Amino acid sequence: MRYDLKKEILDWIKSIAFALIIALAIRTYIFEPMIVPTGSMIPTIQVGDRILVNKYIYRFEPIKRGDIVVFKYPDDPKQTFVKRVIGLGGDEIEIRDGQLYVNGNLLVEPYLKEPMIGDFGPYKVPEGHYFMMGDNRNNSKDSRFWENMYVPKKLIMGKAVYRIWPPGRIGRLE
Repeated sequence: MRYDLKKEILDWIKSIAFALIIALAIRTYIFEPMIVPTGSMIPTIQVGDRILVNKYIYRFEPIKRGDIVVFKYPDDPKQTFVKRVIGLGGDEIEIRDGQLYVNGNLLVEPYLKEPMIGDFGPYKVPEGHYFMMGDNRNNSKDSRFWENMYVPKKLIMGKAVYRIWPPGRIGRLE
């Protein structure tokens, strides 16, 4: 039996190319890992946490209040942000005495580390748009402060679903 080095190399190149194409397709359309560079989502997500973003979920289910999403920043779409969905299209958002109200009802938020400071709103979220806030409310550049305060659905990249780093805090994001 004769060993054909040229055929062996070609087979390896084909296998590696196929694996790269599959990996790129998964990263582009299904799941993408991301590193969180800021503390706007503390305590839920810490600076430097690595998260997995589910990029296909919103093709099958609607975006819900409370989802943690990754999106293009409406004032500069070159930047990517991670925040929690607070307001859906048609909602009225208001902060009074550090308490968040959605459509006149107090929103219970057990994920916050401290009460908010100040009053904001009321804001009426346009249809097809979302109002975003970080969990670290007193240190979060979010919808309250943006020039384009509402995020259109087309800028939402996916749902942050899982923390994959650091090892001691691996788990689902809620």
